[in-house]
Amino acid sequence: MWNRRQGRPRTLGCGVEELRRRRREREAALRKARREQQLVSKRLLRDDTPEEAEGGRVAMILGEVEIQQFLCSAQRGTEEKEREGALISLRGGLQHPETQQNFIRLEGSMRTLVGLLTSNQALLQLEAARCLHELSHSEQSAVAEACLPATSYLLTYLSGHSSDFIELCLYTLGNLIVESEAVRRQLLPQGIVPALAACIQSPHSTVLEALGYTLSQLLQAKEAPEKIIPSTSASSSVLGSSLPQYMLGLLQPGPKLNPGVAVEFAWCLHYIICSQVNNALLITRGALSTLGLLLLDLARAVQRSEDAGLELLVCPVLRCLSNLLTEAAVEAVGEQMQLRDERVVASLFILLQFLLQKQPSLLHEGLWFLNNLTANSPSFCTSVLSLDLIVPLLQLLPVSNVVSVLVLTVLCNVAEKGPAYCSHLWPGPLLSSLLDTLASSDTEVVGQSLELLQLLFLYRPEAAQDFLQQSGLLALERHEKETQLQDRVRALQRTALMR
Repeated sequence: MWNRRQGRPRTLGCGVEELRRRRREREAALRKARREQQLVSKRLLRDDTPEEAEGGRVAMILGEVEIQQFLCSAQRGTEEKEREGALISLRGGLQHPETQQNFIRLEGSMRTLVGLLTSNQALLQLEAARCLHELSHSEQSAVAEACLPATSYLLTYLSGHSSDFIELCLYTLGNLIVESEAVRRQLLPQGIVPALAACIQSPHSTVLEALGYTLSQLLQAKEAPEKIIPSTSASSSVLGSSLPQYMLGLLQPGPKLNPGVAVEFAWCLHYIICSQVNNALLITRGALSTLGLLLLDLARAVQRSEDAGLELLVCPVLRCLSNLLTEAAVEAVGEQMQLRDERVVASLFILLQFLLQKQPSLLHEGLWFLNNLTANSPSFCTSVLSLDLIVPLLQLLPVSNVVSVLVLTVLCNVAEKGPAYCSHLWPGPLLSSLLDTLASSDTEVVGQSLELLQLLFLYRPEAAQDFLQQSGLLALERHEKETQLQDRVRALQRTALMR
């Protein structure tokens, strides 16, 4: 194994340890920001568009009188079709926020709707559930809280036999969870976690996808790290239930992997990991190996041109892996050894090329993972070099400033491993690329370029002469008066001139 040079000249203005410290501080801030990114959303199951509702007419805003009439017809009508039709008309009206407000203001309206939800007539029960689903899509927390009397019934119906009805109940619960803390406070003692744990064993992919959505909304609640995720209770918390085990099972690569289901549960896993409640537990249960194998499988799918919607799964898988690699428990358990393979780096670059073509905005996710792989691992840095990936990395620099910073950070990870590693960086195209990045107006891009040059000059002094011959001092002079950069610019100027 190549060894890093132990001694360093005292005259350097900025040493390797200082460069590493600054980079780790910046990465910690970035990681915190990434953990705080939420994907809270609502989903609407609707068989008919508004134009198709009510026999081709646009659904109208309903006043309290009309709502009362429809509820009475649904409750007391003599014909089943009449009762069902009344609920269909009410459902159409509930697509409008004005009708939703009128509904919750009308005394007894929710009690009547819940009564219909518990009806022994399947069609009435289904239409009542659809009305609740329309209400759950409201952006007003008062509307969500008005649905509180229905939550226990929605949970009960998760153990039913109709997969369509279970799917509808799950999406309704997920929407209500998003909007109101009061709803979440009620659902937890009512047993939503055990209900979801039982539901995850369903053989129906539509149910599993809906369950993943509902669970992801629950995991994004601000109180999740304290009240929802912890493993202190055997069944009422997510980590204390069988959910993680089944989630990882649904992410196992192979012919049975369902992309839609996998996307939902990959995001669920991401939110659990970001909570940092007990990532050691996930690692011991095989999260790293499962996700690592899934990454390899995704790369193979790209090579087979099976890329329909693949970027939707790539993003959460990369995030999960990136964050797990920051855990001290990885080394303690030893499972990271399953990732110490050139295949991981090769697969990652296949995915980076895929994202570059399909969704460049996600490139930084792959580069963040590569950064975490190479930060403390000479073996992964060796893989980057042995696979000749320096030039492909440099080709990503023009994509964006965010991508540039991450590319340069990865190159710093390689360079700080010592002279043998830097011999693969220079001679080569690196210096000319760094002269281009020094022309950037972005402070972070320039700052990271300066750090990489410091490491390169430290371990490959001849590179400093090449830099000077390519008018490197002129490139540095333009940043001498920038407050955030001037100290590092001067340190690099001294280093270059002393070589």
